[in-house]
Amino acid sequence: MEKEENQNNTSADQNEDTVKENEKPEENLAEENKQEIKQEAEEEVKELTPEEKIAELEDKLARTFAEMENQRRRFEKEKEDAFEYGGYSFAKEALNLIDNLDRSKHVLESDDKLKETEALKKTLEHLDIIKKDLISIFEKNNIKPIDSLNKKLDPNFHQAMMEIEDDTKEPGTIIQEIQKGFTIKDRLLRPSLVGVSKKVTVKEEKTEENQENPENK
Repeated sequence: MEKEENQNNTSADQNEDTVKENEKPEENLAEENKQEIKQEAEEEVKELTPEEKIAELEDKLARTFAEMENQRRRFEKEKEDAFEYGGYSFAKEALNLIDNLDRSKHVLESDDKLKETEALKKTLEHLDIIKKDLISIFEKNNIKPIDSLNKKLDPNFHQAMMEIEDDTKEPGTIIQEIQKGFTIKDRLLRPSLVGVSKKVTVKEEKTEENQENPENK
């Protein structure tokens, strides 16, 4: 009998535990439902009014149109640059022809065997004609030489390669052109390589004075 009572008590305890376990999910479900209801209520509160929705759509539409306009302008600029400067690389390479003509002319003029000969004179004349024709073709295609001599140094068009002492010119004046520069339309094709003037240093001035007045030593 005691054994049966113990078994009945054990069964009763297990049933109570089962009931409690079954009650817990119901409590959890109720809590979850409360949270969902609260969240939906908050979303309803945050929901935009029709006027605000229209304003938001207008803003997005304006931004889209602005972006499309910017893309159109970029495309037009790229197309224009391709048309205007499509021959940029070719023109830059073609300048080597003028450089080679100048080098050839210099070599011929430096040859002692050819100096003062009629052959040299005619050859140099032909080289000058070819150079003038090339420059004329360049100018027809808006490729123009940069004026440099006796101009103030402009970093946008000139590159100083050396300084030459000269008190007769204002410092920074171009007095020697090593290599001619060119532009294509409003764009720099290559800068002019130049030498610019600078004042004679005081040390050298004093040396000259001492040479003129040896008694002052």
